[in-house]
Order: sequence, then C-alpha cells, then structure tokens
Amino acid sequence: MAHPAWVRKVFSERDLDEIAAAVGRAEAATTAEVRVHLERRVPRRRETLGRAQEVFRRLRMHRTRYRNGVLVYLALEDRKLAIVGDARIHARVGDAYWEAVRDLMVRHLRAEAPRDAVVGAVEDLGRVLAEHFPRPPGDDPNELSNAVSTE
Repeated sequence: MAHPAWVRKVFSERDLDEIAAAVGRAEAATTAEVRVHLERRVPRRRETLGRAQEVFRRLRMHRTRYRNGVLVYLALEDRKLAIVGDARIHARVGDAYWEAVRDLMVRHLRAEAPRDAVVGAVEDLGRVLAEHFPRPPGDDPNELSNAVSTE
C-alpha cells in the first residue's frame, strides 16, 4: 500500500513495514490491540489528545473484546503525538506510564529517529501489556490491523 507523500517525508515504506511488524510482535504475548496512526496535522481547534481519542473511537479500538486497545498517534507536520489507552489499560498503568512512553518517543524524534521512536514505543507497550493482559494459550483474536493507518 502506497502511503501519502507527507508520510514518506518521514517514514519509508520499510519503516512502516517494521512498525507493523513491531505491532505484531507486541500483540503476540497479550490480548491487547495496538495501532499506530499518522496524520499530517491535528485538525484546527482540536487538542492533540482529544483528536487522538477521536481517532481511537473511529478505528473502533474501544470495541475490542477485552477493551484494552492502545493507540499511538502522531501528527507529523505539527510534531505532536499522543498515546491513548482504553479504560482497562489506563486503570492499570496510569498517567505516569503514558508520559514515560511519550518522553521516550520525544527523545527519538528529537534525535531524528522517527522509526525508532515508534518501534521503541510499541515494543515497550508490548512488554507492559503482556504483564497486565497476558494472552492465554490458544487465544489469538487479532481484532485490528497491525498496519500503520493514515489520514
């Protein structure tokens, strides 16, 4: 799938494939669903977190079987990001964890390593989600696509 030019300014197709593969690896040990979504800009008059929450709902992440989806949202040209977790996850990890993942991503982004920012965040999410929501043997719903979505 060819991504828009504004995505390709930041991520190569190989980067996007590696991000999708990282999502697959992260989900292998957990019942949680992870998505990465890229937008060019945060729509006018919207806060980044509020927009990420809208995208979370539009991607139907609140409708997963275990209610434990996590969205990594980046508005590339605005240089903004947010991480949104469903209520069950947020109750377990709290604001401090989301801030730590955000800070990890910001460090990589400032070092001009966007692929590492996203892959590192997804890997960390996978580790923490596996602790709180381990996948039982034989359970493999993979309800949502692992591919990076764009808008």
